[in-house]
Amino acid sequence: MHSDFSLRSQLIARPWWMQLLLAFSIFMTFVYLPWDVLIKPLGEDQEVWFGVLFTGWFAKLGGLLHWLVYGAASYGYLKMKRWMHPWSVIYLLQIALGMLVWSLLDERGGGLATGSIVAGFFLLIAYFSWRERARFDG
Repeated sequence: MHSDFSLRSQLIARPWWMQLLLAFSIFMTFVYLPWDVLIKPLGEDQEVWFGVLFTGWFAKLGGLLHWLVYGAASYGYLKMKRWMHPWSVIYLLQIALGMLVWSLLDERGGGLATGSIVAGFFLLIAYFSWRERARFDG
């Protein structure tokens, strides 16, 4: 079966907010994370998972994991793979939880009110993503 990868077909394949998730995933995969993992000095490296800040070699390892996650997301959103639906929702929920935890653990997190607003935003995107499960046909 031949897939249509014309610009028009790609623009109608997913809603605008999912297009932004795809664009962000592509940026992270091909621009930010290669720089973060391969070029950024070890002493400056920081990664956050589940709201917990990691530095040094743990941050580099976290960066590698982020690279895999965003690479898979880029492919999954581009091809609208069936497996992408549950994993995107789970990852968005993890980000929401992480933002809430970050807001409580780190002085830069803005506190509970800010963390709740940001977490709510990611919960909303996760809900939108859950509703779009029929688009992921693989």
